[in-house]
Amino acid sequence: MLETHLRIKELDRELPVLKPYFVQNPELVGKTGAGIRVTWLGHASVMVEMDELTFLTDPVFSQRVSPVQFAGPKRFRGPPCTVDQLPKIDAVVISHTHYDHLDYHTVINLNSRFGSDLRWFVPLGLLDWMQKCGCENVIELDWWGENCVPGHDAVTFVFTPAQHWSKRTVTDDNKVLWGSWSVLGPWNRFFFAGDTGYCVAFEEIGKRFGPFDLAAIPIGAYEPRWFMKYQHVDPEEAVRIHIDVQTKKSLAIHWGTFALANEYYLDPPVKLKEALDRYGLKTEDFFVLKHGESRDININDDGFEEKSSFL
Repeated sequence: MLETHLRIKELDRELPVLKPYFVQNPELVGKTGAGIRVTWLGHASVMVEMDELTFLTDPVFSQRVSPVQFAGPKRFRGPPCTVDQLPKIDAVVISHTHYDHLDYHTVINLNSRFGSDLRWFVPLGLLDWMQKCGCENVIELDWWGENCVPGHDAVTFVFTPAQHWSKRTVTDDNKVLWGSWSVLGPWNRFFFAGDTGYCVAFEEIGKRFGPFDLAAIPIGAYEPRWFMKYQHVDPEEAVRIHIDVQTKKSLAIHWGTFALANEYYLDPPVKLKEALDRYGLKTEDFFVLKHGESRDININDDGFEEKSSFL
């Protein structure tokens, strides 16, 4: 009992879970001008506000990432809000079908809350599963395929490559594609790497769609390397993706929420800083957030001006 109490105190000190700004101040949602606001909701789940759209990446609000909620990897940091506390969401992008990126209960709850007003962008092969969940507004894309949210034709969602795999049952290995997402607007460009090993695709994405204003890139679940290197980047490879896709700023994701690999849970941001130092980059270039924390990145005549905000 004492050990559990001390563990919780350490977690609260090192990885606090903050109430997102929009829970107390929903009237501020979407008011980003010509900039971007990003909120880390844990693991690979982020909320992005840009170019008059609000969208989620790989949303997971369940306690476990597993076929059942009584077994499997459990959160050691809870979600900073509930689905009911979210502001109006225009779109969701899904990178692949692994349980820590595609959660059945979250899909059901988001669909119950927003219905057909919510557009889902999913990989090739996932349309049938989404429709069985009751989702009607689903766009299924192959690599380099693109589409838009109705009424927001100026913002293009492109499904881009990554090096990974997909599986949810014993019989569906790689039946659904996996990938990353490039969101291209008139004022901003956002890149979501999803889950990936390091590969040449990121240089191609940078050439086609860069420079990006903001990227969300995974830094965790990378040990042991002999097993993980082909499916999960380590922090140094994450920095290489940051460089390859030509992004001005990156948010570190895919760490600090679930214990999915062998590294110590606080190692990823430490290793990230070491890698940034080696490449001559600043911590502001590739930053970490607390669970529930937001950051505004604004573009003006002087370049980038950013502030971390609890709002």
